[in-house]
Amino acid sequence: MLLTITLNPSIDRRYSTKGFEKGKIFRTDDFQYTPGGKGINVSKVIKALDEPVVATGFLGGRAGSFIKEKLDEMNITSDFISIKGETRSCIAILSDDGSQTEILEPGPLILQEDMERFVCLYEKLIVDTDLVCASGSLPRGLSLDTYKVLIQLANKQGKKFILDTSGEALKQGIEAKPYLIKPNREELESLIGKSICSENDIIKAAKSIINKGISIVAVSLGEEGSLVFNDNYMYRVKTPKINAINPVGSGDSMIGGFAVSIKRNYDFEDMLRLAAACGTANAMEEETGKVDINKVNKLMNEIIIEKVIL
Repeated sequence: MLLTITLNPSIDRRYSTKGFEKGKIFRTDDFQYTPGGKGINVSKVIKALDEPVVATGFLGGRAGSFIKEKLDEMNITSDFISIKGETRSCIAILSDDGSQTEILEPGPLILQEDMERFVCLYEKLIVDTDLVCASGSLPRGLSLDTYKVLIQLANKQGKKFILDTSGEALKQGIEAKPYLIKPNREELESLIGKSICSENDIIKAAKSIINKGISIVAVSLGEEGSLVFNDNYMYRVKTPKINAINPVGSGDSMIGGFAVSIKRNYDFEDMLRLAAACGTANAMEEETGKVDINKVNKLMNEIIIEKVIL
């Protein structure tokens, strides 16, 4: 079983418009409400790849009930801690010129007693878990070392941990040595405190993180693919050109591909192909965190990987 953690989930509200501009009124009949938050997106991809998954975190209010109902409809097992606050909404406005505008609510305040209940639940869930994926921002009220603590608990149980977050939460999480992290260029700059201007800069930064005990560092470069570091090797992963419809959730989909590949003990390059194919396939769909398995299988054959000794 795979376990996903979404401490700050949301209802993702997508609106597609023509020629979106601020200060004007727009009407649309092309919209969608889906359960969201980075970890929930990961859960949806894992489910699409036909692996058992349990989604956990915090849910509250009517929005929380909506998310639980939708996960049930998707046959995704969930075990969330109920809180008094209202789960947030995140709005994405997609214009026909390819631009995207996002409005993200901060989320509810998590009380200390809520976190204590979650840790108790988490310690029970990881017993039967092969791998843990924690994704997204920390909600208000939680300490910046929250992911660090969760990684340490997983490590004690001998469970691999994938961490996909940013800022201080990522910095502190790295101290606990998660198995895999997936920073983008900006997040990598924040980690090392320097600007990154070249591939060589990325290599130096990634090697410094690997040396801290992280097994895999996957640096996302958007349309340019990714650079993935493991042991003494770097892998340039190039994805095919596609007609991107909605790129939101592509990073989460990539994490889902990594998680499934690790659970199935895939060869490293096959793992990279599945992860990259999932990220690319998500961008071809309107719904966030959705992949078509047929598209994934086709894309896997079009991923180009170059292995470089460091």
